[in-house]
Amino acid sequence: MRIRSTLLAFACITLLAACAKQGADVVGLPAVATQQEALAQLPAEYQNADLENGRALFGRCKSCHTANDGGPDGVGPNLWRVFGRPAGKKGDFTYSDAVSKATFSWDAEHLDHWLTKPKDFLPGTKMTFAGLDDPKDRKDLIAFLKVETQVTKPK
Repeated sequence: MRIRSTLLAFACITLLAACAKQGADVVGLPAVATQQEALAQLPAEYQNADLENGRALFGRCKSCHTANDGGPDGVGPNLWRVFGRPAGKKGDFTYSDAVSKATFSWDAEHLDHWLTKPKDFLPGTKMTFAGLDDPKDRKDLIAFLKVETQVTKPK
């Protein structure tokens, strides 16, 4: 009887710990099935973006970020389902005070301002990326991120 009670208590604690870890991660908009569904959620000017250029530009981001479902955090947080996620609220990542105190959720407009020059958009951020000057490059990268971080890939 004592062993059974101990096992039950251990199982409850394990289950609660697993739930707490899952609840700590704030996710953005739900995943979608297709690229077209993801792009349809963006403003019109993003829907004909050059996704291959966006993929190439994301190469600059890969030294700090991953973008796949379940991908690890690096110097920067994993970006899976970043659209719709409150800034600075991915539960298992430690942000700078500037990002932690932000009061917006990530969308195309906020990402465009951020990617222009992060240190101007949120002074005090730890992000060292200098920014992208070309508005077309930012649109391409944002559209690529929308598709890459929200479309569920077959396993």
